[in-house]
Amino acid sequence: MATSSTATASLHLLLPTSRRRRLLVPRATHSDCTVDRRRFIAHTAAAAVAPLVLPPVWTTPAARADDAPALSQWERVYLPIDPGVVLLDIAFVPDDPSHGFLLGTRQTILETKDGGNTWFARSIPSAEDEDFNYRFNSVSFKGKEGWIIGKPAILLHTSDAGESWERIPLSAQLPGNMVYIKATGEQSAEMVTDEGAIYVTSNRGYNWKAAVQETVSATLNRTVSSGISGASYYTGTFNTVNRSPDGRYVAVSSRGNFYLTWEPGQPFWQPHNRAVARRIQNMGWRADGGLWLLVRGGGLFLSKGTGITEDFEEVQVQSRGFGILDVGYRSQDEAWAAGGSGVLLKTTNGGKSWVRDKAADNIAANLYSVKFLDDSKGFVLGNDGVLLRYLG
Repeated sequence: MATSSTATASLHLLLPTSRRRRLLVPRATHSDCTVDRRRFIAHTAAAAVAPLVLPPVWTTPAARADDAPALSQWERVYLPIDPGVVLLDIAFVPDDPSHGFLLGTRQTILETKDGGNTWFARSIPSAEDEDFNYRFNSVSFKGKEGWIIGKPAILLHTSDAGESWERIPLSAQLPGNMVYIKATGEQSAEMVTDEGAIYVTSNRGYNWKAAVQETVSATLNRTVSSGISGASYYTGTFNTVNRSPDGRYVAVSSRGNFYLTWEPGQPFWQPHNRAVARRIQNMGWRADGGLWLLVRGGGLFLSKGTGITEDFEEVQVQSRGFGILDVGYRSQDEAWAAGGSGVLLKTTNGGKSWVRDKAADNIAANLYSVKFLDDSKGFVLGNDGVLLRYLG
């Protein structure tokens, strides 16, 4: 774990030019035709298995009349992957809303050309030519430009909506594992590691500049009198990290005993005591700019007002005794929460009250990621390769 300050000047994360590899990958063809973001889920993934021989496309079977309860606002999409795969991120190309990518463990990269109704395995040779079993953590697009990051450290970039990908070599001195990337503009992106390093690039990833002056470990160990419970001699990493549309971050410590925030222009992460007795499971941003907070063992809290605060109040939810793992806002009023054993909850008043949706009651999986890409396109990711698609 890096405990010294990261460079404030531009950080060159490249290997020498002579060792750069650029590989254009042709589009896959088929005859019939979305820290470690979820550290608390990772241990559920089984050991790597040999490559599977997969069919090109699996389609969603028609619902039967005797299915109970029927999937109402969500449908399950069956994927051509091994059940042990943990899905980690999903993103679509803004210029082509029907074209998207789905990532996961065991080198899983899936692609869709019909809005997420069917998916096929996507091969990127530059991500398969070494003896590694990559865990692809995050994918993001801005226009036709896209990025994928994974563990062990790997960075992929496309400028043609994913038709071809090039691998950008990275420095071995990068502090921590890359867990999140955000496409921010032409040839520009923002990348976060699980040790709190934030880097930005404006030249397709060939040079990166540090946005914070030191890792979270260095910040907390330097400020022993910060008053943050569990922060002194901190040597952990992020459990989860979430970014707001305007570039603010909220992250939960690996043990869940405090959380941290960062806003553009700040030199360091700002630690905060948790406002509840139980340890924090996950945190994120509401559509109105406020925060939501989930605690281990079940419990949903909303911040009072908008912006960064330590003042939260609990909201009663019917989670059937299972923990809630993530919240995703479709609009300022409508949001969905997902959790253990297929728990799905819906609010239509910004989170003040929630009702249980029985859509996934018969799905034996933990649902841990809710992503709304716009007001009509949403997905829920679960373990064992479970993917739900929003129908509205």
